[in-house]
Formats: sequence, structure tokens, C-alpha cells
Amino acid sequence: MRLFKPALAALSAAILMASTAVMADPITIKFSHVVAENTPKGQMGKKFQELVAERLGDQVAVELYPSSQLYGDDKVLEAMLLGDVQLAAPSLSKFQKYTDQLQVFDLPFLFKDMEAVERFQSSETGQSLLTALEPKGLVGLGYLHNGMKQLSASSPLTVPDDADGKKFRIMTSDVLEAQFDALDAVSLKKPFSEVFILLQTKAIDGQENTYSNIYSQKFFEVQPYITESNHGVLDYMVVSSARFWNGLPEEVRGEVKSALDEAIAYGNELSQAKNLEAKQAIIDSGQSEIITLDDAQRQQWVDAMKPVWGEFADDIGQDIIDAAQDANR
Repeated sequence: MRLFKPALAALSAAILMASTAVMADPITIKFSHVVAENTPKGQMGKKFQELVAERLGDQVAVELYPSSQLYGDDKVLEAMLLGDVQLAAPSLSKFQKYTDQLQVFDLPFLFKDMEAVERFQSSETGQSLLTALEPKGLVGLGYLHNGMKQLSASSPLTVPDDADGKKFRIMTSDVLEAQFDALDAVSLKKPFSEVFILLQTKAIDGQENTYSNIYSQKFFEVQPYITESNHGVLDYMVVSSARFWNGLPEEVRGEVKSALDEAIAYGNELSQAKNLEAKQAIIDSGQSEIITLDDAQRQQWVDAMKPVWGEFADDIGQDIIDAAQDANR
């Protein structure tokens, strides 16, 4: 009995130490995204990592995986639902398989500028769209801006007829496919990580993207023409899985959300500046000509693409489209 008691005490101490070690393990948040670290999204991720470290110390560890190091946008949501990733910020187009409502952001020429996008996303309708993914096990945590999209190509695009028959890479989006169908162009759904090589090898003729992505991914080096069309918005939704997010201790979740909100606001402030800097850097490089449309030319693009709205009104909801239009006023 005398031997048994010390052994029991030692066992209890070992169990306690093991339990304490387990409890002390930090919560890991793997943040996977597809763009470079010097983009607004990349900078948002770094700010989030810093803020979490400041506020939660060893309790939470944020790991960043930019430039598709872990997953492309086409796979990251599946990985998230499996618990392999805890945070992502895919482009809004990537949520089509989970909800039709977010397709509103792909409609061409719906928003006149980023201020209108911001007004819509901050509105009651825009905020309600963050919950559209909950039935699928995902939690929308905020909108992150990239900017307005431009068209790049191997030959000048001045009027819609210039796109006839050309091949354009698009994100996985039926709306974007319809947009290029309206131009009698060919659209190919390809991962973001493959775009440069597709352009370089001339497997495709062009693509659509923001200035910051065109510059950071060096698309301008293999695309001699960029048309400043501002025809659509490229924004992201920051998401987590409901299982992970709701499973965080309440106090930790509150601090993480506060840090994330601050980081998103920081990223959004950078977005406009980054696009202006990228545009100027492209001009200074002399490798790609930026084509400015006059009012009559731009209206031709609007007239060619706007019928796409009617094709998707029932899927998205006319009330959501109307609310987005109202944000232009």
C-alpha cells in the first residue's frame, strides 16, 4: 500500500502535467489565400497576424499561406469544411456552389465605383449576404476589397467587337461566363495560379483583373494592352467554418473577430492606393499600354454586357440587384 500511494500520486501528477500541456497548446488559425504578400489581401493577413499576436499572445497562432502555397481558391473551401484551413478570403465568385445570391457581385457594370460597392456591402442587404453561407457550414466574417476590374489582352480592346473570338481566363462563375458570351468571346475557367503561364504561352488571349493583381502577378509583362474598363468588382469574403468559429472560446473569438475587423479595414484602406500605385508602375514599365475609353466606347461595353443581369435576376433575387443599384446614388 505504501508503494501504491506514491505511484498513484506520480501518475496523477503526470496526468495533470499532460492535461496542462494540452491546454497550453495554442489555437492555430491557418489563413490560406492565392495572391502575393504585397497585395491588399496579403497585407491584411499580415496585419491580422500581428494584431492576434499582440492581443492573444501564445493562445492563438496565425499561420499565413499566400500565393496558393496550400490551396487554390477552387479547393480552399472544401479544405476548410474538412478542418484543414481555418480562414480564407476567396473572391466572391468562388461561392457560387454554396449560394446564388453572391453572384450579384459578378454582374458587369453594376457598381459605378468602389464607393458604391462599400455602401452596398455596409447596407442591411449587403450584411445579410454574409449569412448566406451558414446552411453550408461556412461563416462570413467580412468583405475585403481588391478593386475594380480591367481587361487585358494581346491586342487592343476598344469596343466589344474587339473581344470577338478571343479566349479569356475567368474565375469559376456562370455570370462571368455569360459576360464573355455576350461579347462572343471564349471564356476558360482556370485557377489564378495558372494565369501567367497561360498568358505567356498564348494559350489564352486575355483576362480580367485589378491593377494590383495585374502588377503583382506580372500579367502586364505578357499582356501588351490593358483596357481601363472598370466593368466589375473583384472583392473577397473572409470566411471560416462554422464548426471552427463557433467552437472557439467566447473570449478568444471576440478578440480574434476584433483583430480581423481591424485588419480588414486596414486592407481596404490599402486597396485603392495599391491599385493606383500598380497602375502607375505598369505605365512606368512601358511594357503594357493602358487604353482609356471615351464615354461612347464605354457605353458600347455597357450595352453589350448589361443584358446578363436579366439572365441571373431570378437566381440572385431582383431585390438584391435593386439594392446594389441603389448604392450608386
